[in-house]
Amino acid sequence: MQEPAAPVTKQDGVTDAERYLRRLGTRSFLSLWSYPGVYRNTGPAGGHGKEVCDLLVVFRNDIIIFSDKDCAFPDKGDLRVNWGRWYRKAILESANQVWGAERFIRTNPQRLFIDRACQRPFPIALPPQDQMRFHRVVVAHGTRERCRAHLGGTGTLVLKPDIVGKAHYERDCEPFLIGDVDPTKGFVHVLDDISLDVVLGHLDTVADFIAYLTKKEAFFRSGKLALAGGEDDLLAYYLHDINDQEEHDFIYPAGTDAVVVEPGQWQLFSASQAYVRQQEANWVSGAWDALIEEFGKHILGGTSIASTHFSVEEQERAVRMLAAEGRTARRAFGQSLFEIMRKTPPGKRSARVMGPPRPGSAHYVFVILPQGDMDETRYRQVRRQVLEAYCMVLKVLFPEALDLVGVATEPGEATARSQDVIYIDARDWTPEMQAQAEDLHAKGVLKNTGPIQRSTILEYPGSE
Repeated sequence: MQEPAAPVTKQDGVTDAERYLRRLGTRSFLSLWSYPGVYRNTGPAGGHGKEVCDLLVVFRNDIIIFSDKDCAFPDKGDLRVNWGRWYRKAILESANQVWGAERFIRTNPQRLFIDRACQRPFPIALPPQDQMRFHRVVVAHGTRERCRAHLGGTGTLVLKPDIVGKAHYERDCEPFLIGDVDPTKGFVHVLDDISLDVVLGHLDTVADFIAYLTKKEAFFRSGKLALAGGEDDLLAYYLHDINDQEEHDFIYPAGTDAVVVEPGQWQLFSASQAYVRQQEANWVSGAWDALIEEFGKHILGGTSIASTHFSVEEQERAVRMLAAEGRTARRAFGQSLFEIMRKTPPGKRSARVMGPPRPGSAHYVFVILPQGDMDETRYRQVRRQVLEAYCMVLKVLFPEALDLVGVATEPGEATARSQDVIYIDARDWTPEMQAQAEDLHAKGVLKNTGPIQRSTILEYPGSE
């Protein structure tokens, strides 16, 4: 038995904007994968660190780097000159910080720390260099009122991909229009006050946010986007359609030369009945968020019951599977978990198998187990053993399954609730494990479970 994992203490941010970004990041990406104020050591061991970025999110092979700048917009003289000065300070400097952070992370992942003194290493394992996928986000504040006065509308920056590099700020520049900061380098997403709230407010899971950034980058550099009234309008366009892989995407008719996304699309979309019904239906998905955050809180705090057996990195692997689900899938899981908790009679055990909500997702089993006369320590030991057995039998029911996840808790009447999560990577499945799983199944574990269909749930209820 190893020593319990040490608590992980994060930075809070220096400016109001940085603290606000931290709160948004924690809400959207959850605390286990979102780290404000990440530093690199400037010497061989410890010392006074230098900040790498304002917020770093690491999830599987995806790494999101945020740089946040709150710069006052000049209000004297020529508007183009003022815009150029603001752009270089708020966007170009931030972009350079993001590119620099990417270079450092690629070559020195072991030198990342979550405190300025560089005594606490970054707690999440970074992917191998050749598997890293970077997403670069600059958050630039300070233009809303001047942009609204000049262009009208909501005051969000306009997106125009054919503006490239220095054309953003040279003599004939177009104020408040954003294109490709530097097409010779990694693509940079530029968000302002308005679009930051809209994008992170709606794409509030790491899976949904990364999917949007990936597809937006491809669309932006494809030559097919001519103009978008704002990031929020582009998001509305993205959310409108589903591709052949059942994912949101930027879809346009074959033969289209270029797409113009008119201003006001987000206001129309967010006022639609489909969107209103979606938001009402999503409330139950908050239970899945709370479950993930509860696990994350105990892992980071060193209070997880598994912390005496597993490191933060090892525990993170299990909880990561829960967080890999998007908002609509979380709605299905939250609803199912609530239902089985409520329907399980006091003192009884029950289980429910959930097929993957999308291709490539995990297979799940929810287990409800009463504590009975056992003390808390013994109960948690027994419950984890039971949960592991149920997880193993998932491989018997679904031979094709690669990721097996189990979640256990008490019946619905419990006044004090705890949760356990188990993850088994079936890519490492052995003949011995198969024999053990078949034996457990023969002895009655999930014996009466019938064929399980993949969970289907409409993202926009009532849109059949």
